Amino acid sequence: MKKVISTLVTSNSGWAPLALRLPVAIIFMGHGAQKLFGWFGGYGLEGTGQWMASIGLTPGYLMALMAGSSEFFGGLLLLLGFLVRPSAAVLAITMVIAIFSVHAGNGLFLANNGYEFGLALLAITVALALQGAGKLSLDNLIAQKLK
Repeated sequence: MKKVISTLVTSNSGWAPLALRLPVAIIFMGHGAQKLFGWFGGYGLEGTGQWMASIGLTPGYLMALMAGSSEFFGGLLLLLGFLVRPSAAVLAITMVIAIFSVHAGNGLFLANNGYEFGLALLAITVALALQGAGKLSLDNLIAQKLK
């Protein structure tokens, strides 16, 4: 079990992941809070669930709960630098779903509700899933304790 935990938290990266983790964590937490709690002008679980059902993501309430939870709690984990690899992988999957179910038909550009922002978030989360949390993270602290 120690080997599995070590693999999840070990990072060969320096300080660069911190520059990716912090702003992306804030973005994901904000979007998740809109879906889950209706904060920042969001519609909460009921409203987001109805919208998700209307675009074919059913059951809408469950899809809103899953998307909002992955964004809010995944963002929180990125912010803390804890379990960054699995959290980033879940967020990457969330972005793939968002790109193909909502944005791809609108083209690339954000001005047309396109997928450029989702694509940028996807690239960052894939990078974090591959490289880990970096030096300033709880993952790194745990990895040092396991050595």
